[in-house]
Order: sequence, then structure tokens, then C-alpha cells
Amino acid sequence: MIVANIHEAKTNLSKLISAVMKGEEIILAKSGLPVAKITQLNQDKILNSYGKFKNKIFMPDNFNEEDSKINKLFYE
Repeated sequence: MIVANIHEAKTNLSKLISAVMKGEEIILAKSGLPVAKITQLNQDKILNSYGKFKNKIFMPDNFNEEDSKINKLFYE
């Protein structure tokens, strides 16, 4: 694990990213106190979001029909 202060991280960001790509974890510190952790992104956990809600959302046949009660709220 590498600990870097924020100024050092800004100066050496590309080197820190290279270390992360090799499996290192980076702890970012401000005034000596840890505030954030940079780790390698696990691509296996990123799922395609298309179809995520298939068969979970119901859209009634009359969805686009106007409702007189709602129209009354807007137009009267």
C-alpha cells in the first residue's frame, strides 16, 4: 500500500495510476490523515445496465391517456 499526500498525488498521478494498474492500493492523505483510497476497478463487477429492469416495470395500456383529475390541477 502506498500513502501519498494530495500534493504528491497531483504531481505524480500518472505514476500512482500505473501502480494501481499493477495491483497496488493508494491511500490519499491530507495533513497526514487518510481521506481516500484508490484501487483498481474490477471490470467483472461492471454489468451492462441494458435490460436491468426487464420484467420488473409495468406500464399500463392507458399510460398515455389524459386524466381529468390531473388536468384539473394544471388547467383550472
